Amino acid sequence: MADTSYENLQLTTNLELLAQQVVEGFITGLHKSPFHGFSVEFAEHRLYNIGDSVRNIDWKLFAKTDKLFSKRYEEETNLRCQFVIDSSSSMYFPNDNYNKLTFSVQSTAALMYLLKKQRDAFGLSLFTDQLGLNTPAKSTNAHQKYLLSCLEQVLQSHKMNVKTNLALALHQIAELIHKRSLVVVFSDMMQTVHDEDKISALFSALQHLKFNKHEVIIFNVTDKSKEVDFDFANRPYQFIDMETGAVLKAHTSKVKSAYLEEMSSYRQKLTLKCAQYKIDIVDADINTGFDQVLQGYLIKRQRMG
Repeated sequence: MADTSYENLQLTTNLELLAQQVVEGFITGLHKSPFHGFSVEFAEHRLYNIGDSVRNIDWKLFAKTDKLFSKRYEEETNLRCQFVIDSSSSMYFPNDNYNKLTFSVQSTAALMYLLKKQRDAFGLSLFTDQLGLNTPAKSTNAHQKYLLSCLEQVLQSHKMNVKTNLALALHQIAELIHKRSLVVVFSDMMQTVHDEDKISALFSALQHLKFNKHEVIIFNVTDKSKEVDFDFANRPYQFIDMETGAVLKAHTSKVKSAYLEEMSSYRQKLTLKCAQYKIDIVDADINTGFDQVLQGYLIKRQRMG
Protein backbone atom coordinates (compact mmCIF):
# COMPACT_ATOMS: atom_id res chain seq x y z
CA MET A 1 0.00 0.00 0.00
CA ALA A 2 1.28 3.49 -0.86
CA ASP A 3 2.39 5.68 2.03
CA THR A 4 -0.04 8.60 2.08
CA SER A 5 1.23 10.29 5.26
CA TYR A 6 1.34 14.07 5.08
CA GLU A 7 5.15 14.22 5.14
CA ASN A 8 5.38 11.94 2.11
CA LEU A 9 2.58 13.70 0.26
CA GLN A 10 4.30 17.07 0.73
CA LEU A 11 7.18 16.00 -1.49
CA THR A 12 5.12 14.21 -4.15
CA THR A 13 6.02 15.81 -7.48
CA ASN A 14 3.02 14.51 -9.43
CA LEU A 15 0.20 16.96 -8.61
CA GLU A 16 -2.55 14.74 -10.03
CA LEU A 17 -1.49 11.77 -7.91
CA LEU A 18 -1.11 13.93 -4.82
CA ALA A 19 -4.57 15.47 -5.32
CA GLN A 20 -6.18 12.07 -5.70
CA GLN A 21 -4.50 10.65 -2.57
CA VAL A 22 -5.29 13.72 -0.47
CA VAL A 23 -8.97 13.85 -1.45
CA GLU A 24 -9.64 10.13 -1.22
CA GLY A 25 -8.00 10.01 2.21
CA PHE A 26 -10.03 13.01 3.29
CA ILE A 27 -13.33 11.53 2.04
CA THR A 28 -12.64 8.33 3.98
CA GLY A 29 -12.17 10.50 7.09
CA LEU A 30 -15.45 12.33 6.48
CA HIS A 31 -17.43 9.29 7.56
CA LYS A 32 -16.07 9.75 11.09
CA SER A 33 -16.71 13.52 11.10
CA PRO A 34 -19.61 16.01 11.18
CA PHE A 35 -19.59 15.87 7.36
CA HIS A 36 -20.84 12.27 7.31
CA GLY A 37 -23.28 11.99 4.43
CA PHE A 38 -21.79 14.82 2.35
CA SER A 39 -22.13 13.72 -1.26
CA VAL A 40 -18.48 14.05 -2.38
CA GLU A 41 -18.28 10.31 -3.01
CA PHE A 42 -20.91 10.49 -5.73
CA ALA A 43 -19.61 11.97 -8.97
CA GLU A 44 -23.02 11.66 -10.58
CA HIS A 45 -25.27 12.65 -7.66
CA ARG A 46 -25.95 15.53 -5.33
CA LEU A 47 -28.00 15.74 -2.15
CA TYR A 48 -31.71 16.30 -2.84
CA ASN A 49 -32.93 19.74 -1.80
CA ILE A 50 -36.57 20.64 -1.10
CA GLY A 51 -37.93 22.11 -4.30
CA ASP A 52 -35.83 19.93 -6.63
CA SER A 53 -37.69 17.83 -9.18
CA VAL A 54 -38.57 14.42 -7.72
CA ARG A 55 -38.10 12.94 -11.21
CA ASN A 56 -34.33 12.99 -10.67
CA ILE A 57 -34.28 11.18 -7.31
CA ASP A 58 -32.22 7.98 -7.39
CA TRP A 59 -34.52 5.59 -5.51
CA LYS A 60 -32.09 2.67 -5.69
CA LEU A 61 -29.48 4.76 -3.90
CA PHE A 62 -32.12 5.84 -1.39
CA ALA A 63 -32.82 2.16 -0.63
CA LYS A 64 -29.11 1.59 0.10
CA THR A 65 -28.27 4.80 1.98
CA ASP A 66 -31.61 6.05 3.36
CA LYS A 67 -30.66 9.47 1.93
CA LEU A 68 -32.22 11.32 -1.00
CA PHE A 69 -29.87 12.10 -3.89
CA SER A 70 -30.74 13.70 -7.22
CA LYS A 71 -29.11 12.36 -10.35
CA ARG A 72 -26.82 14.87 -11.98
CA TYR A 73 -26.12 15.29 -15.64
CA GLU A 74 -22.94 16.06 -17.58
CA GLU A 75 -23.96 19.60 -18.44
CA GLU A 76 -25.10 20.49 -14.91
CA THR A 77 -22.75 22.68 -12.90
CA ASN A 78 -23.62 23.50 -9.30
CA LEU A 79 -20.66 25.73 -8.59
CA ARG A 80 -18.10 27.87 -10.36
CA CYS A 81 -14.89 28.29 -8.45
CA GLN A 82 -11.98 30.65 -9.22
CA PHE A 83 -8.68 29.81 -7.52
CA VAL A 84 -6.47 32.85 -6.92
CA ILE A 85 -2.85 32.13 -5.95
CA ASP A 86 -0.27 34.67 -4.74
CA SER A 87 3.01 33.70 -6.44
CA SER A 88 5.10 36.65 -5.21
CA SER A 89 8.50 36.07 -3.62
CA SER A 90 7.31 36.00 0.02
CA MET A 91 5.42 32.81 -0.82
CA TYR A 92 8.77 30.97 -1.23
CA PHE A 93 9.33 31.12 2.55
CA PRO A 94 10.73 29.19 4.36
CA ASN A 95 12.85 27.25 1.83
CA ASP A 96 13.15 25.72 -1.63
CA ASN A 97 12.23 22.25 -0.36
CA TYR A 98 8.74 23.10 0.89
CA ASN A 99 7.15 26.53 1.20
CA LYS A 100 3.90 28.50 1.22
CA LEU A 101 3.63 28.47 -2.57
CA THR A 102 4.11 24.69 -2.78
CA PHE A 103 1.42 24.22 -0.15
CA SER A 104 -0.96 26.60 -1.97
CA VAL A 105 -0.42 24.85 -5.32
CA GLN A 106 -0.90 21.38 -3.82
CA SER A 107 -4.03 22.51 -1.93
CA THR A 108 -5.47 23.98 -5.14
CA ALA A 109 -4.77 20.75 -7.04
CA ALA A 110 -6.61 18.79 -4.32
CA LEU A 111 -9.61 21.14 -4.39
CA MET A 112 -9.72 20.92 -8.19
CA TYR A 113 -9.84 17.13 -7.92
CA LEU A 114 -12.71 17.39 -5.42
CA LEU A 115 -14.60 19.83 -7.66
CA LYS A 116 -14.03 17.60 -10.68
CA LYS A 117 -15.56 14.65 -8.81
CA GLN A 118 -18.62 16.86 -8.28
CA ARG A 119 -18.58 18.01 -11.93
CA ASP A 120 -18.25 21.60 -10.76
CA ALA A 121 -16.31 24.16 -12.81
CA PHE A 122 -13.03 25.78 -11.78
CA GLY A 123 -10.64 28.39 -13.13
CA LEU A 124 -7.21 29.63 -12.08
CA SER A 125 -5.72 33.09 -11.53
CA LEU A 126 -2.05 33.69 -10.65
CA PHE A 127 -0.80 37.08 -9.47
CA THR A 128 2.26 38.90 -8.14
CA ASP A 129 2.17 42.71 -8.32
CA GLN A 130 -0.12 42.24 -11.30
CA LEU A 131 -2.52 39.58 -12.55
CA GLY A 132 -0.75 36.97 -14.68
CA LEU A 133 -2.61 33.87 -15.78
CA ASN A 134 -6.41 34.08 -15.64
CA THR A 135 -8.48 31.21 -17.06
CA PRO A 136 -12.28 30.83 -17.22
CA ALA A 137 -14.00 28.17 -15.13
CA LYS A 138 -14.61 24.84 -16.87
CA SER A 139 -15.30 21.29 -15.69
CA THR A 140 -13.64 19.19 -18.43
CA ASN A 141 -10.79 16.69 -18.05
CA ALA A 142 -8.73 18.65 -20.57
CA HIS A 143 -9.15 21.86 -18.54
CA GLN A 144 -8.12 20.11 -15.32
CA LYS A 145 -4.97 18.75 -16.99
CA TYR A 146 -4.14 22.18 -18.43
CA LEU A 147 -4.47 23.85 -15.01
CA LEU A 148 -2.35 21.14 -13.36
CA SER A 149 0.38 21.80 -15.94
CA CYS A 150 0.13 25.54 -15.16
CA LEU A 151 0.49 24.79 -11.45
CA GLU A 152 3.51 22.57 -12.09
CA GLN A 153 5.13 25.44 -14.01
CA VAL A 154 4.56 27.73 -11.02
CA LEU A 155 6.52 25.32 -8.82
CA GLN A 156 9.43 25.32 -11.27
CA SER A 157 9.70 29.13 -11.42
CA HIS A 158 11.51 30.54 -8.37
CA LYS A 159 11.78 34.34 -8.61
CA MET A 160 13.14 36.61 -5.89
CA ASN A 161 12.35 40.31 -5.31
CA VAL A 162 8.89 40.01 -6.91
CA LYS A 163 6.32 42.07 -5.02
CA THR A 164 2.62 41.43 -4.53
CA ASN A 165 -0.58 43.42 -5.02
CA LEU A 166 -3.58 41.37 -3.97
CA ALA A 167 -5.98 44.32 -4.12
CA LEU A 168 -5.18 45.06 -7.78
CA ALA A 169 -5.48 41.37 -8.73
CA LEU A 170 -8.87 41.02 -7.01
CA HIS A 171 -10.25 44.15 -8.72
CA GLN A 172 -9.17 42.73 -12.08
CA ILE A 173 -10.64 39.30 -11.31
CA ALA A 174 -13.94 40.91 -10.24
CA GLU A 175 -14.15 42.48 -13.71
CA LEU A 176 -13.18 39.27 -15.54
CA ILE A 177 -15.55 36.78 -13.86
CA HIS A 178 -18.98 37.22 -15.39
CA LYS A 179 -20.91 34.44 -13.61
CA ARG A 180 -21.45 34.13 -9.86
CA SER A 181 -18.51 32.22 -8.43
CA LEU A 182 -16.75 31.18 -5.26
CA VAL A 183 -13.38 32.99 -5.26
CA VAL A 184 -10.76 31.00 -3.31
CA VAL A 185 -7.66 33.03 -2.42
CA PHE A 186 -4.33 31.56 -1.30
CA SER A 187 -2.01 34.27 0.07
CA ASP A 188 0.19 34.93 3.09
CA MET A 189 -1.55 38.34 3.40
CA MET A 190 1.82 39.87 4.32
CA GLN A 191 1.50 42.90 2.05
CA THR A 192 -0.97 44.65 4.32
CA VAL A 193 0.99 44.30 7.61
CA HIS A 194 1.82 47.80 9.02
CA ASP A 195 -0.04 49.55 6.19
CA GLU A 196 -3.56 50.89 6.78
CA ASP A 197 -3.84 52.17 3.19
CA LYS A 198 -3.13 48.70 1.82
CA ILE A 199 -5.66 47.13 4.20
CA SER A 200 -8.28 49.63 2.96
CA ALA A 201 -7.36 48.90 -0.67
CA LEU A 202 -7.65 45.14 -0.04
CA PHE A 203 -11.12 45.40 1.48
CA SER A 204 -12.23 47.73 -1.31
CA ALA A 205 -11.28 44.95 -3.77
CA LEU A 206 -13.05 42.32 -1.67
CA GLN A 207 -16.13 44.54 -1.60
CA HIS A 208 -15.93 44.73 -5.40
CA LEU A 209 -16.17 40.92 -5.55
CA LYS A 210 -19.07 40.84 -3.09
CA PHE A 211 -20.90 43.60 -4.98
CA ASN A 212 -20.64 41.42 -8.10
CA LYS A 213 -22.38 38.61 -6.15
CA HIS A 214 -19.28 36.44 -5.69
CA GLU A 215 -18.55 34.54 -2.48
CA VAL A 216 -14.99 34.70 -1.10
CA ILE A 217 -12.86 32.45 1.07
CA ILE A 218 -9.28 33.42 1.94
CA PHE A 219 -6.75 30.80 3.00
CA ASN A 220 -4.19 32.79 5.00
CA VAL A 221 -1.13 30.64 4.28
CA THR A 222 1.69 30.81 6.83
CA ASP A 223 4.60 28.91 8.27
CA LYS A 224 2.96 29.40 11.67
CA SER A 225 5.91 28.49 13.88
CA LYS A 226 8.16 31.12 12.26
CA GLU A 227 5.83 33.82 10.93
CA VAL A 228 3.15 33.85 13.63
CA ASP A 229 4.85 32.41 16.73
CA PHE A 230 8.36 33.76 15.89
CA ASP A 231 9.91 30.48 16.98
CA PHE A 232 13.58 31.22 16.38
CA ALA A 233 16.61 30.34 18.52
CA ASN A 234 17.74 33.00 20.99
CA ARG A 235 20.58 34.47 18.92
CA PRO A 236 21.31 37.15 16.29
CA TYR A 237 19.78 36.63 12.82
CA GLN A 238 19.89 38.35 9.47
CA PHE A 239 16.30 38.71 8.23
CA ILE A 240 15.82 39.34 4.51
CA ASP A 241 12.66 40.73 2.92
CA MET A 242 12.09 38.29 0.05
CA GLU A 243 10.10 40.82 -1.98
CA THR A 244 12.46 43.80 -1.70
CA GLY A 245 15.79 42.30 -0.69
CA ALA A 246 16.00 44.61 2.35
CA VAL A 247 18.15 43.21 5.17
CA LEU A 248 17.53 43.57 8.91
CA LYS A 249 20.04 42.32 11.49
CA ALA A 250 18.50 41.68 14.90
CA HIS A 251 18.76 39.54 18.03
CA THR A 252 15.52 37.59 18.48
CA SER A 253 15.28 38.37 22.21
CA LYS A 254 15.18 42.11 21.45
CA VAL A 255 12.42 41.99 18.81
CA LYS A 256 10.27 38.97 19.69
CA SER A 257 7.75 40.60 22.05
CA ALA A 258 7.16 43.58 19.73
CA TYR A 259 6.84 41.25 16.71
CA LEU A 260 4.30 38.99 18.46
CA GLU A 261 2.24 41.98 19.60
CA GLU A 262 2.22 43.52 16.11
CA MET A 263 1.40 40.21 14.37
CA SER A 264 -1.39 39.39 16.82
CA SER A 265 -2.93 42.85 16.40
CA TYR A 266 -2.77 42.60 12.60
CA ARG A 267 -4.33 39.13 12.46
CA GLN A 268 -7.16 40.20 14.79
CA LYS A 269 -7.84 43.23 12.60
CA LEU A 270 -7.91 41.05 9.48
CA THR A 271 -10.31 38.57 11.13
CA LEU A 272 -12.67 41.31 12.33
CA LYS A 273 -12.75 43.09 8.97
CA CYS A 274 -13.42 39.82 7.15
CA ALA A 275 -16.31 39.11 9.53
CA GLN A 276 -17.66 42.61 8.90
CA TYR A 277 -17.60 42.04 5.12
CA LYS A 278 -18.93 38.44 5.44
CA ILE A 279 -15.74 36.97 3.99
CA ASP A 280 -14.43 33.65 5.26
CA ILE A 281 -10.77 33.65 6.31
CA VAL A 282 -9.13 30.36 7.28
CA ASP A 283 -5.69 29.94 8.84
CA ALA A 284 -3.67 27.50 6.73
CA ASP A 285 -0.42 26.44 8.39
CA ILE A 286 1.80 24.72 5.83
CA ASN A 287 2.99 22.26 8.48
CA THR A 288 -0.38 20.81 9.49
CA GLY A 289 -1.70 19.19 6.31
CA PHE A 290 -4.41 19.69 3.71
CA ASP A 291 -7.49 18.74 5.76
CA GLN A 292 -7.74 22.31 7.11
CA VAL A 293 -8.16 23.56 3.52
CA LEU A 294 -10.58 20.85 2.35
CA GLN A 295 -12.67 21.22 5.49
CA GLY A 296 -12.70 25.03 5.20
CA TYR A 297 -13.89 24.70 1.60
CA LEU A 298 -16.64 22.19 2.49
CA ILE A 299 -17.96 24.39 5.31
CA LYS A 300 -18.13 27.33 2.89
CA ARG A 301 -19.72 25.14 0.20
CA GLN A 302 -22.45 23.91 2.54
CA ARG A 303 -23.23 27.46 3.68
CA MET A 304 -23.71 28.48 0.04
CA GLY A 305 -26.32 25.73 -0.36
